[in-house]
Parts: sequence; structure tokens; C-alpha cells
Amino acid sequence: MQNENPNAERYIAIARACLKAINDTARDSGDREQKIQAVYEAIDNAFQAEFADYRQSVAIMATVLERIASGELDGQKAAELARKTIDQQPQASRNSAVH
Repeated sequence: MQNENPNAERYIAIARACLKAINDTARDSGDREQKIQAVYEAIDNAFQAEFADYRQSVAIMATVLERIASGELDGQKAAELARKTIDQQPQASRNSAVH
């Protein structure tokens, strides 16, 4: 799976967080709803951590697009800025599915 999917490490980290939360709540003698909430929070935290790079990349790209759209750059400068921005993106986000 790891060789076929550039996001395999992210999926594994999220799966480990989920399994840990499930195992931790299985040992606890708590309310069912509290256990469900704990697992939900573990999943959410894992997703937030694993996709932080994507959110940062999107924010950078939005800023670059705003500069290009403002017209303050000529065509050549806009193209250079776009190329530099693409080159700085995480490898997993280039020409591949997120899921």
C-alpha cells in the first residue's frame, strides 16, 4: 500500500490514533457517549495533524493567487511566482488524489 499511495503514511498515522483511542476507551469503565466522543476527538486530532501541511499550502497558494489576480505582476513575474509556489508544495499534493 505504501508504494502505491503517497498518503499511506498519513492513513497509517490516523489509523493508529483511531485504534489507540478505541483501545484506551475499551479499558475505561465510562459512559458509552463519553467513549464515542473520545474516539471522535482522537480521529479529529489525527486528521488535523496530518493535514496541517495541506492547509498551510492552500493558504500560501491563495496568497499567491491574490497577488496574481491583483494585476500587480506582469505575466512573466506571475508565471515565476506560480512555478516557485508549485515547487514548494508537499510532494503528496502534486498530481495525486488526497484519498
